[in-house]
Amino acid sequence: MMTATLNVAIYVYPEVEVLDFAGPYEVFTTASRVHRKRVFPGTEPFKVFTVAREKGVVRARAGLVVTPDFMMEENHPPVDVLIIPGGVVTAELAMPMVSEWIQRTATNTQVTASVCTGAFLLAQAGLLDGKTATTHWEDVEEMHAMFPKVTVQEDRRWVDEGSIVTSAGISAGMDMSLHLVERIAGKELAVWTARQMDYDWRDGE
Repeated sequence: MMTATLNVAIYVYPEVEVLDFAGPYEVFTTASRVHRKRVFPGTEPFKVFTVAREKGVVRARAGLVVTPDFMMEENHPPVDVLIIPGGVVTAELAMPMVSEWIQRTATNTQVTASVCTGAFLLAQAGLLDGKTATTHWEDVEEMHAMFPKVTVQEDRRWVDEGSIVTSAGISAGMDMSLHLVERIAGKELAVWTARQMDYDWRDGE
């Protein structure tokens, strides 16, 4: 039974992959909606918001325009679960403030997770050193080369290292998010969330 609502922050940035952030957003918000609808005991599990590097709209991959809820240097709510989606991360990797914010935020989260190439941003922040992780199949070799301290695995939908969880590409972020719903709020809510979404949840790493 949940005793407190967890704040889920999703980082958005120019050229972020749409389903990488929208998939987890849908999973966590649907979990809370299902919790209310089916009258699960305990507190509503999740409150979800987006965070961006700077003010103004963010143009995601393929041109979708997103208006973030908060900026990383403003007083956004405390973060219990941090989601770093993938996309074109080259510019984000070149900005120390991004790595510093991820690293700083992760010190206070219950879980910090990535989708797809978001794993590169976790690795850049030093959060994957000595850990096993995964990313999009197309980017595995590059991640091996850039971050030799990380054990990168292919053919895994997600890798759960406790406080750090990474997923493979794009749609895998939804499977990982449902796994986190199960881990945090219970199997029943995760199953009903997937059912509400009419989503064929691949329940297994």
